[in-house]
Amino acid sequence: MTDNFFGFRIVEKLQKLDEDIKKSDLKYHHKRVLVSKEFTFDAAHHLHCYEGKCKNLHGHTYKVVFGISGFVDEVGLVIDFGDIKEIWKEEIEIYLDHRYLNETLPKMNTTAENMVVWIYEKMMESLKNRCNQYKGARVEFVRLYETPTSFAEVRREWMEA
Repeated sequence: MTDNFFGFRIVEKLQKLDEDIKKSDLKYHHKRVLVSKEFTFDAAHHLHCYEGKCKNLHGHTYKVVFGISGFVDEVGLVIDFGDIKEIWKEEIEIYLDHRYLNETLPKMNTTAENMVVWIYEKMMESLKNRCNQYKGARVEFVRLYETPTSFAEVRREWMEA
């Protein structure tokens, strides 16, 4: 008999691989799926040829949202969220977090519009370098928030046009 504790049921038997479920059952479908992960970083920058407040050195807490699509592998994953985090930490964030962006990014005006394209390119390059690992993985979009209410976005179809 299963005890109910405030409406919750205690699992009686934990499902076991090769006993209750076969490895071939783990991949439920053959569809493309989008997974998303977001990160924040703090950085300083200023804009050239601009007459607003952003012409002066200032900082933001940025938020980046990645949308990555692909086909699930034999266990049902497109890409492990931890792998997205690893790419972010090792190959992208090192140029952004607690940095003076005018110094660490390629020569550009450090607008959200320019930065989001650079971030997209870095993630795409990283996924291509790991192509054997992820079946058909591609960046579908990157959204870069400069403030909680203001963002720039790129999408794969725009980048490939």
